[in-house]
Amino acid sequence: MRVLCLLMFFCTFFSCQNSRNERQNVPNPEIITVDPDTPHGITVKLESNESEIFGTQTGGNETDKLAEAMRNAELPQEIIDGIHAHLAQNQIFFDYLESILENDLYFRILVDKQNALPHGYAPSDIVPLRNGGSYQISRNDLSLRTVAAEALEVMAAAARADVITLVVASSYRSFNYQTQVYNRYVNERGQAAADRISARPGHSQHQLGMVIDFGPIDNSFAQTPAGRWVAANASRFGWSLSYPNGYEAVTGYSWESWHYRYVGRNLTTFIDTYFGGIQQYALRFIHEWEKL
Repeated sequence: MRVLCLLMFFCTFFSCQNSRNERQNVPNPEIITVDPDTPHGITVKLESNESEIFGTQTGGNETDKLAEAMRNAELPQEIIDGIHAHLAQNQIFFDYLESILENDLYFRILVDKQNALPHGYAPSDIVPLRNGGSYQISRNDLSLRTVAAEALEVMAAAARADVITLVVASSYRSFNYQTQVYNRYVNERGQAAADRISARPGHSQHQLGMVIDFGPIDNSFAQTPAGRWVAANASRFGWSLSYPNGYEAVTGYSWESWHYRYVGRNLTTFIDTYFGGIQQYALRFIHEWEKL
């Protein structure tokens, strides 16, 4: 009887192990630091046909979690339908998501009117921006986190190769500086108008040290050669438009064609592929997913 039990145990063990190995042998997306010839950040590198690599079925618990996260994020039906359509072909959505969650929290953290940064947050790796590279600055007190500054230089160099010069007009703002900016708008325009165009202290993406306002800081930027180039190319370099035209009800802010946040290459791909290019939808979904 003991021999029979042992045989049954080993059969079950090796059956489970083989099943586990089959999943482990499926190549995962490789998170890599992009070399100088490609946009700085991280990206998902696929080694062969996506449907062959990621053809595994999603477990019931993961499917339930996905449905709840999409519901809690209040995604529009067309975004939900699009995600389901992608999942019907392969499971790469979850591999992108996993790689995003393994990256720096502040690439994906939701910072909006309802969600503030941790009290007292200040990046530890802020570096000054200088003229002399591929872009220009309009003031001498601009700075970004190192990873964003390097990504800016890579993008600006690509723009320069297309005879486009990018001008940085605003960047990192401390909590205290954002307080000054917000209070100025309140004094000039009143509370309601200020809340459409300026974030309250602690709720500003600028405090991340990962945001650029390109110049000029008004929506005429969208029609400039630089504005058109950035709109067409920014996501290739890990930069995402935060407040697109026509989405004030979603983002909480009126259109800012000049305001781009660095989130890294694989997150911009995730945003563009599954969330219609709308940063707020993707970050809100990730926020809700991580809460579950």
